[in-house]
Amino acid sequence: MHGTDKPAAGAAEREVDPKLLEILVCPVTKAPLTYDRERSELVSEQARLAYPIRDGVPIMLPDEARPLDEDGDPVAPGAAAVKANADKRAG
Repeated sequence: MHGTDKPAAGAAEREVDPKLLEILVCPVTKAPLTYDRERSELVSEQARLAYPIRDGVPIMLPDEARPLDEDGDPVAPGAAAVKANADKRAG
């Protein structure tokens, strides 16, 4: 195989097998996941979590997932905690 026959560097490692995507569910809610190709994440709208995909392997551990804000955008865990604390004080 010639060097020009290879896919772009890193492209193959980031792709997830479509058959795998069909069977994966959120480990927290067992709900279906949405594949966010741009962010390389599997998103659980129901759990409000985004699971990372590293080297083409979905990391389906809740501790590794990032919380989503109300618009569906991932936020830093610290920001989510600050918001949760503010909501508790307000309510």
